Amino acid sequence: MPAIVGPVAINSVGGGVLNFGDSFYISPKSASKTSAGSGALNTGNFIITNNGLSATNTIDPDVNDQDIVGNS
Repeated sequence: MPAIVGPVAINSVGGGVLNFGDSFYISPKSASKTSAGSGALNTGNFIITNNGLSATNTIDPDVNDQDIVGNS
């Protein structure tokens, strides 16, 4: 549905999608990867994590997980 958008001032966008009017398909413009060891990303009030030995494999043989080339 067409939209009429008045004056807009955007001071900063710290991630996410900013969309005005119609859109059929919105895709991400950035991609990231996080590697963390055992028990590293736990959240909560009372966490007890018992880890004997933790090793995180950060080897990525396929290199590209989510291509953003040509997605402008």
